[in-house]
Amino acid sequence: MTIKPVRKAVFPVAGLGTRFLPATKAMPKEMLTVVDKPLIQYAVEEALEAGIEQLIFVTGRGKGALEDHFDISYELEATMKARGKSLSAIEHIRQQPGSPVYVRQQEPLGLGHAVWCAREIVGDEPFAVLLPDELMVGTPNFLAQMVGAYEKVGGNVIGALEVAESETSKYGVISPGVRDGALTEVTALVEKPAAGTAPSNLMIPGRYILQPEVMTILDAKETGAGGEIQLTDAMAKLIGQQPFHGFTFNGERYDCGDKAGFIMANLALALEREDIGPGVRAFAQARLG
Repeated sequence: MTIKPVRKAVFPVAGLGTRFLPATKAMPKEMLTVVDKPLIQYAVEEALEAGIEQLIFVTGRGKGALEDHFDISYELEATMKARGKSLSAIEHIRQQPGSPVYVRQQEPLGLGHAVWCAREIVGDEPFAVLLPDELMVGTPNFLAQMVGAYEKVGGNVIGALEVAESETSKYGVISPGVRDGALTEVTALVEKPAAGTAPSNLMIPGRYILQPEVMTILDAKETGAGGEIQLTDAMAKLIGQQPFHGFTFNGERYDCGDKAGFIMANLALALEREDIGPGVRAFAQARLG
């Protein structure tokens, strides 16, 4: 079995971010910051550290700030240089010419549709998908750990995370087969199962390595849960045709698509910082009594 390297990553970033209104009325939700870095930058850095060479953003209207973030900032950089200020905070953000690539998802038809919009750029290669709302913190990072597993087993490797059974109806859930350490054979997938019907408590936390054949399945534009084109449904059709595994992350996950999760991420990462951690910790302890 020849295992092709994973060189491309898709970032579905066309969402409206309605759960964070009014903050996201004029700003992409992916530009919300955890401490001093936008969510999308965390996801991009995760991909680059995992060996990804080409970044593919599936965007929508009103996402110009996201594109500008990864471009050169002439006025800002010139002003900082003229004032003798260090550019270290921004000098590694700008990407190489030709990456990122931006494509539009004209209608919010679901995650599967967003991924399908990148089909021409993905081509016939395996590719990663990262949802920036899901902030993963660990060493090595989540995608790097998944790539390491993929290089051994090939096929499709998706993130797997244990959650409380009461939470499974919110997510895509794995039907598990044989387990081998962090790897779990996937025998079936179900999107947002009704309460009490989930086949396990292993949900899919927004990280995927997929074979290009999933795009052919998405071509059919079949709708699933919520009347949307679900990536989970398309992936399920690859099971039995290609190797398919879940990989359990050794690290921390913060659901930054949720207000409480977003605040928890800010607090957790702030506490780890040498420059602001002591002050934040003292403030939190005083507030908690």
